[in-house]
Amino acid sequence: MSGKLKLDFSIGNYPHTKRLLSGEIEIEGVEPNFIEVKPQIGAYRRMVRDHEFDVCEIAPTTYIIARGYGAPFVGLPIFLMRQFNHGTLLVRPDAGIKHPKDLEGHKVGVRAYSVTTGVWLRSALVEDFGLDDSKVTWVVDDEEHVVEMKLPDNVVHAPEGRSLNAMMADGELVAGFAGNAGVGRTGSPTGGWKVVKTDYPKLFPNVREVETDYYQRTGIYPIHGVIVVKDAVLDKHPWVAKSLYDAFAKAKDQWLAEFRSGASQTELDEKYRKLTPIVGDDPLPYGMAANLPSIEALERAAASQKLTPRRMAMAEIFVDPEKN
Repeated sequence: MSGKLKLDFSIGNYPHTKRLLSGEIEIEGVEPNFIEVKPQIGAYRRMVRDHEFDVCEIAPTTYIIARGYGAPFVGLPIFLMRQFNHGTLLVRPDAGIKHPKDLEGHKVGVRAYSVTTGVWLRSALVEDFGLDDSKVTWVVDDEEHVVEMKLPDNVVHAPEGRSLNAMMADGELVAGFAGNAGVGRTGSPTGGWKVVKTDYPKLFPNVREVETDYYQRTGIYPIHGVIVVKDAVLDKHPWVAKSLYDAFAKAKDQWLAEFRSGASQTELDEKYRKLTPIVGDDPLPYGMAANLPSIEALERAAASQKLTPRRMAMAEIFVDPEKN
């Protein structure tokens, strides 16, 4: 018997988590049982619906919605994925969409209304470009992770058997989110989605300039993967929050040294190297202080887009392990 607390984990395998998954970096006082879920999105639903894992990486919007509906797990300020989202909205070149407000009165495709990419970009379009998102019909073709959530009246499901990809090609949508967030997929929820490349132009052709301005003005660096822990674990073992945070931070710091030296050359490294001119030499900052503008912005966006049943205070949705 190790005497350590045994916990079930589901986290993605990234350059900044690989040393945790391999056991090279230990979590003080914890014996982790890493359960592989591919793709990680499958763990999101298992966590919010069945509370299957003690520690889990899930989409932050999914988490905030679930917490608003009483989910028995809480976030730690450990964010495993980051990206800006201004380049994710694609438009049909014949639709006359030159400005975000041109989307009003039209149909726009997004995989699910609560998908984090969509939430982040809708927020920016509303707050920075004056879009009235209630005047857009958001067309979805997948189910929401949190089953308690009620969709607003301007969110509709694609006709049965019709993918967003096909609807965009046929001109039924004037715009749609790229990749796994929308029109860049074919297939079905039951048969499995396949991400495909599309050649539609972006709403913002000068996307890097727009993203840089957004970050410099707001301090918001969108979060796309968050670690949550069951309340029951922290209620009984409050020290676990700090142990987890320290271990994740150590794994990230060791990756960061390789990232900065050029020793780590994965596809994900290249993604983050393109972001460092905007956000600085740590493209994955952890902790409450460094991420408060982003956390507050996402909570605000979830409420304004009618995803959560109420506003929530930071102390309700995040534990600060550096203060506990």
